[in-house]
This record gives sequence, structure tokens and C-alpha cells, in this order.
Amino acid sequence: MKKFLFFLFFLIALGGAGFFFGWPHLTVPPGSYGVMRSKTHGLDEQVIREGEFRWYWRKLIPTNASVTVFTLPPVERRIRSSGSLSSGDVYAALAGLEADFSWEISGEFSFSIRPEALPELVERESLQNDGDLRRAEQRLADRIEHFALQRLREYADREDGQAMETLRLTGSLPELDEDIQRAFPEIRNLFCVIRVVRFPDYALYRSLKDLYREYVSLLNAALSPNIAAEAEARMNMNLRLDELARHGELLTRYPILLHFLALEKGLLLPDSPAALPAP
Repeated sequence: MKKFLFFLFFLIALGGAGFFFGWPHLTVPPGSYGVMRSKTHGLDEQVIREGEFRWYWRKLIPTNASVTVFTLPPVERRIRSSGSLSSGDVYAALAGLEADFSWEISGEFSFSIRPEALPELVERESLQNDGDLRRAEQRLADRIEHFALQRLREYADREDGQAMETLRLTGSLPELDEDIQRAFPEIRNLFCVIRVVRFPDYALYRSLKDLYREYVSLLNAALSPNIAAEAEARMNMNLRLDELARHGELLTRYPILLHFLALEKGLLLPDSPAALPAP
């Protein structure tokens, strides 16, 4: 009887130990999330949450599984961007217009990482700790900012101008939020507000740019014949000078050739024998 009770107690203790060591939730503090990686099965696709009971037999193998703990605070980013379209003042001056082709955007947005996206982020960004996650969040914020600026320019290029008017009146645009959320499914709790938005008239800019290109093309066509003729004349002159230089060098080295050339032309040089007076 004592042996049976001892054996029963041993099984209960063994089962309790297995239950304790196979429960990864115990290693995840409140308000945090865990991602488990094991040597036998690699990265687990399910995130470990607070208060969620999940038992992993892989944790029973010593040093086989490890749990990395992450926190997911909100990420905040301010948007400040301004500039001017390239050569806009040149195009406007050609057309005799006073057009402003500068642009300015300012605002802010915030988001947080979806817990379900943690395993994918850990794999894609090679995250080893919570500090790695903070740096990955900043890189993600950079991409979101660039994406938002591109979308705002596309909205400003629309002929109806309704999107820009909504932004100026309310500071937000549901279409922009939906586009960002669709492009970055790993985020949640997106909040975006645009306080200043000013874009130039892109249609006018493109028209003036095309006009400037046409003007330059016509100018080049008008100047091309004159330039070609001048280039040909300069080339002929250079060839003639080279030829004279070669002749001069030859006559300097062999002066007797000058007398032969004179006789060939029927001329008498002052120092030639035929030109000397008779004794």
C-alpha cells in the first residue's frame, strides 16, 4: 500500500512538473507577448498571450525551446515635408505666369503592432529582443510615412479635388487610413491626422513642362544648320592650317624645293641663278 501511494505521489509530482514546465505563459509578464522558438520545430506561428492557456510538450525537452518576450506600445511619428517641383519657376517664367509650385505637408500618425504579426516580424526582421523590435517599428514608420506622402500626392492630382478639400476641412481622410491599413496589415490602432496640406497644380506644371520642352526642341532645330555650317568651316580651316604647317616644315628643311616650285610655276626667285645679272 505504501509503495502504491509513493508511486501515485511520484506520478502526480511528475505530472505537475511537466504541466509547469510545459506552460510557456508563465515566462510572459502581464502586458507582454511571447514568441517561442524550438530547436526541433523552429519558430512557432502562434503568439503567447497573457492569460491564454497553452501547453507545449516541446518545452519539456531541456534547452530545446526558448520564449522571447516583446512589448507593443504605440508608435508615434510626426510628418513634416516640404519642397518645390523641379524647375517650376523656369517653366512659369517662360509662359509669363506667376505660379507657385511648392508643396508642404505636416501632421502625425500613430499605430501599434498586431500581436498576431509578431512571429512573422521576428522571422523577417531577425528580432532577438525587445530593442530589436523598437528599431523595426521605426523602419516600419519610415515606410508608412513615405507611403502616406505618395498617396497624398495622388489625391492632390485628382481633377475633382474632393480628397484635398476633405483633408483641409477635417484633417483626416478615411481613404488614406484604409490604404495604409491595407498596405501594412501588421499594424493596428492606426490614427492619422494631417494639419497642413498644400500641393501645387500638377496639371499646370506638366503643361508648362511640355511647353518648355517644345520650345527647346524648336530652338535646337533652328540653330542646328548654323551650328553645323560653322563646325564644318572650322574643320576645313583646321585642315588647311595643318596642311600649310606641313608644307612650311618641309620647305624649312629642304630650301631647294622652293626653287623647283618657282621653276614649275615659271617664276624666278631673287637669289636663283637665272635672276643674277650678267658679268
